[in-house]
Amino acid sequence: MQPQVLLIFQSRAGESAEMLKGIMHYQRTHRPWVVSLHGDERMESDSSWVRSQKWHGVISYDTTPFLIETCSKLLLPLVDLSDSAADRSVSKIRPDNIAIGHVGAEFFMDRKFRNFGFCGHSNFAWARERQEGFVEALELVGHRCDVFEVDHPKEVTPAWESRQTSMLAAWLRTLRDETAVMACDDRCAQQVIRAAHAAGLMVPEKIAVLGANNDTMQCELTEPAISSVAINAFEAGRRAAEILDQMMCCERPYFAVDIRVEPQGVVTRKSTDVLAMRDKNVAMALNYIREHACEGITVDQVLERAFMSRSQLEHKFRRFVGCSPQVEIRRAQVAKISELLSETDLPLKEIAEQTGFVHVEYMCVVFKRLTGETPGQFRARTARRFEQPWAVA
Repeated sequence: MQPQVLLIFQSRAGESAEMLKGIMHYQRTHRPWVVSLHGDERMESDSSWVRSQKWHGVISYDTTPFLIETCSKLLLPLVDLSDSAADRSVSKIRPDNIAIGHVGAEFFMDRKFRNFGFCGHSNFAWARERQEGFVEALELVGHRCDVFEVDHPKEVTPAWESRQTSMLAAWLRTLRDETAVMACDDRCAQQVIRAAHAAGLMVPEKIAVLGANNDTMQCELTEPAISSVAINAFEAGRRAAEILDQMMCCERPYFAVDIRVEPQGVVTRKSTDVLAMRDKNVAMALNYIREHACEGITVDQVLERAFMSRSQLEHKFRRFVGCSPQVEIRRAQVAKISELLSETDLPLKEIAEQTGFVHVEYMCVVFKRLTGETPGQFRARTARRFEQPWAVA
């Protein structure tokens, strides 16, 4: 008999969508489940729909105390994917927020920043943990960090947004030029950028801004686009499915687990690009590469924008960026190839065309040289399919 599993996800976009793909991946590669996907807000007060079928397990991204109590009474295994504080009676899979802060700090330090700030929410444990990790990593090597914290309301109003922008702008004006600011998440990073604009501070020329969660839509729709620490939501979903499967198979009482999932790293966009490049010509060249690498540009075309000789460009790139202009072009292309391989089902020929390669064979050679994997191996390991195999209630 196939297990009947209830998934509770009010949102099916961004981070939660990646978790659903991880769950889907696990159940496709192990014993199949009969899955129903719900997003009904009645779960806060009405347990009748939870009791309506003989469920074998529940995975929830929108976990409430009422749901925990209901599952406990029904002896129903529950895995919680929210980033709220852990409940000792419930198995929980969540991001390693300390590590997210560490990754943010290391990203900025690798780019030679010397001044740092963190913007977060004092009433969210996950935000405080990310701040703790960021500050800790900086202090270990002798750097200090300016911190801005406010309580985040349950309901965000235009009046609160306006006050927040004013307070943030005032704080940003107190920071030194060339300060690298990490925000607790991408929405907060968006607020920092709005406040910087209100304060007349250019991003990233005066203030570099890094978010977290890598909500692609939110990051890409902001100007400048937000660099962000990518949490591994896909792996969180996969681990949740794995833990639930073990719980459903266990005939004896099971013990709740609290598993932290390591972040994937930083996805670099414009909000952190220029500040550490103290040479303006290098900054212009780097921006040109990031914007046009997938058009198949050459180093000669970069030289036209950098206003320096090839030898000067090579020397300064190795000093400020840590590699040659040609390698930086390839890095940008490979980053886009990786995104298309994992997020789409496009054939390699079309991916080559979209990333500036005339010959798909050469694209494959470049990709393997920089990543150690063929495009096919990378796609098999990371691809996130978009089909919906479940009945959605």
